Amino acid sequence: MTIKRMDNVAIVVEDLEAAIAFFVELGMDVEGRASIEGDFADRTVGLHGVRSDIAMMRTPDGHGRLELTKYHAPAAVGPDPGAVPPNTRGWHRVMFAVEDIDDVVARLRGHGAELVGDLVRYEDTYRLCYLRGPEGIVVALAEQLG
Repeated sequence: MTIKRMDNVAIVVEDLEAAIAFFVELGMDVEGRASIEGDFADRTVGLHGVRSDIAMMRTPDGHGRLELTKYHAPAAVGPDPGAVPPNTRGWHRVMFAVEDIDDVVARLRGHGAELVGDLVRYEDTYRLCYLRGPEGIVVALAEQLG
């Protein structure tokens, strides 16, 4: 089996506090918050000078998660999400936990997938990468180390 579970779906927002409040009202819990920047972030997502704040939201059953992301640098791009109809193609990314990231990347490349940035090691915890697949969909993979 390739996939162990789906970790989270990321949503890029302009107003992080308003997004948190919305999802808390919906019934999700704030699992944690963090500021993300540095070489590992730049290399994983394929951007330079990444500086963002995230809030990890958890469903009440503890299995579903949303990562709400506010990019300070580089600034978020694209159309105003309020003006985009729900049938617009695309999303930021969905992340999957995998057992052997090298094997998965190799197999997905056989289906046309390309790395967005690099496959990187985050401390002694994870190996991570973003892949661009069909229709430009970005899939993130994470292999837990140890």
